[in-house]
Amino acid sequence: MAHEGLRVENIVTSGIFALDGGEWQVDNNIWVIGNDSEVFIIDAAHDAAPIIEAVGGRTVKGILCTHAHNDHITVAPQLAAEFDAPIFVHPGDQMLWEETHGDLAHEELANGQKFQIAGTDLIVLNTPGHSPGSSCFYIPEANELFSGDTLFQGGPGATGRKYSSFDTIIESLKTSILDLPAETTVRTGHGDHTSVGAEAPHLEEWIKRGH
Repeated sequence: MAHEGLRVENIVTSGIFALDGGEWQVDNNIWVIGNDSEVFIIDAAHDAAPIIEAVGGRTVKGILCTHAHNDHITVAPQLAAEFDAPIFVHPGDQMLWEETHGDLAHEELANGQKFQIAGTDLIVLNTPGHSPGSSCFYIPEANELFSGDTLFQGGPGATGRKYSSFDTIIESLKTSILDLPAETTVRTGHGDHTSVGAEAPHLEEWIKRGH
C-alpha cells in the first residue's frame, strides 16, 4: 500500500433536506479523509461544529461536494472560511448550488479529475442521475468509494425529484461504479456503508422495480 496512513472518519449530522417545496428530516454522513497532517472533507451537512472538531489542527485541502442538494452543502461556505479551503462542486449541479448559496463562488469538479491525499490519488467520477452533477470519489489504492446519494445499501439513490433520472443513474452505476473491484467499500451519503460486491448482483432487480 502506497498511501501514507490514510484514514476515513465519519461524522453524522442531522437537519432538513428541502427540495421542490418539501422538507424531510435527514441524517447525513460527512467524511473526513486523510492523514495526521492533511484532509479532504466530503460533503458539508447541516452543522459545522462537529466537522471542525474532527479536522482538529489539520490542513483542509478542499471541501468536495458529492452533489448540491442543500443537505450536502449547508455549511460548505462556513467550512471554507474556517479552513481557508476551496469548495468543489460539479458544474452540472450549479442550479442546485444557487438555490442554497446563490452566486457564491466555488471551484468545479470534472470527471476523471485527480486529487492527491496522504500519498495516494482520489479520482472524481461524475455519476449523474440523482442529480446531473452527482459525483463519487474513488481511492483505488484504499478500495474506498464515497458515493454520495448515487448508491446506497440496497440500491440507487432517489430519482423522484427535479433534475433526476432513474435511467441515468442506472447507466452511471453500470459504467462507473458496479464494475469497480468487488471489495471496494462504498461510503454513502446517508445510512450504513456497503460494498460494490454486495450491491452489483442486484442491478437487474433495481431495473425491474424502477427505483
